[in-house]
Amino acid sequence: MRLYPNIPVRRANTAVRDAATVIAVLVLALLGFWVYHTVDSLEILGRGVHDAGSAVQDGFDAAADKVDAVPLAGGPIADGLRSAGENTGGTVADAGTRGEQRVHRVALLLGFLTFLLPAATLLSRVVPQRLAQIRTLTNAARVLSPIEDEERRRLVAMRAAFALPYERLLAHTRDPLGDLAAGRYDALVGAIAEDAGLRVTRAA
Repeated sequence: MRLYPNIPVRRANTAVRDAATVIAVLVLALLGFWVYHTVDSLEILGRGVHDAGSAVQDGFDAAADKVDAVPLAGGPIADGLRSAGENTGGTVADAGTRGEQRVHRVALLLGFLTFLLPAATLLSRVVPQRLAQIRTLTNAARVLSPIEDEERRRLVAMRAAFALPYERLLAHTRDPLGDLAAGRYDALVGAIAEDAGLRVTRAA
């Protein structure tokens, strides 16, 4: 498997694109992490409500403990105070706990979406192109390198002359068909190799 072209400029460009993709994914991950922590910090509101409710309930419980020892009426009064504390402060504390849990869930969801949506969009565009490039490079390397005999060079030159766009052929030779007819294959072989991102050396 060939991952990178062996033409220096194309190899550098491909490596830069790969590095930029990795960096972009890492930046998106950090951004999602930041969003998660920023939203999750709002749990302090729910925690404050919980603490306030607990303080109210603790106050009622403390009062109930003090009157509980009073003969005859102490027990019912203490029970009433504890019930009042549970119905007021306890309810508020439970609401605060539920608020904290909701903030945690929302923070996790927003952080995940902040990372996942743009990262998936980026990778859905980059990865298929990169895999196609790797397949092209691998297959071209199997066919073109090395070219062991003149007949093979002729067949590759024919493939170049008949398949490549004219502007790509003319970048290598002024007369591609004339070169093919005269047996001058180097420019045509170089053109098709460069088209695939390779440099082909002629075998000894």
